[in-house]
Amino acid sequence: MHIVRIIPVIDLLDGVVVHAKQGQRKHYQPIVSPLSASSNPLDIVKAFVEIYPFETLYIADLNAIQRLDSDVGIHQSIIDDIQQAFPQLSIWLDAGVRHLEEAQQWQSMNVSLVLGTECIQSLTSYLAILNAMPGRTVLSLDFMPSGYQGLEIFLQSTEYWPQDVIVMTLNHVGAQQGVAIELLSLLSQRSQHHHLYAAGGVSNMEDIKLLERLGIHGALIATALHTQQINTAILEAIGA
Repeated sequence: MHIVRIIPVIDLLDGVVVHAKQGQRKHYQPIVSPLSASSNPLDIVKAFVEIYPFETLYIADLNAIQRLDSDVGIHQSIIDDIQQAFPQLSIWLDAGVRHLEEAQQWQSMNVSLVLGTECIQSLTSYLAILNAMPGRTVLSLDFMPSGYQGLEIFLQSTEYWPQDVIVMTLNHVGAQQGVAIELLSLLSQRSQHHHLYAAGGVSNMEDIKLLERLGIHGALIATALHTQQINTAILEAIGA
């Protein structure tokens, strides 16, 4: 059995960490967590790394993803602060990038860009970003409550997948209802040479063991860390 790599998640909205639940972005509220007295991003990340020496942090810039009228610099400065305070963390950033010009806003920062299928407008623009940022992209296959969102080519073939691919099941996010077993199993069978990451529904040790059996490389987790259903002892036991 391989080790399931755990990646903690913070969702940024207007400069604070919010609690993401089932993709209902209009209703997200600042996180209330026993791990931290505040929803300040630096405090939340500090709490995460005190639980376990994670190697990677996933950041969702919800202002950018939702095209909210806000200064992109707000979250850029926060991400820069996180990198300064926690240089050991690699950052995967979903900033709702749609084309090369938007990707270039982040190119000078030491981040890997998460390219979500809900945002990718054409295969041409997607490939332009991959070519401009070799080895610094992650694909996110986005499954909303209404179903898959994006170009069908990404489901039909793995030809255009980078090495790291997230299976984002937003209706499972923050809902603690378990992982999307059938979907993950299907995609795992297709992708022999990629690293698949489950996002949504991973809430305890049993879920992690299930991912292990399915051959899933890793998992993106937020709620289960805040509720302490996945804690230091579990993370040390699996060697995440």
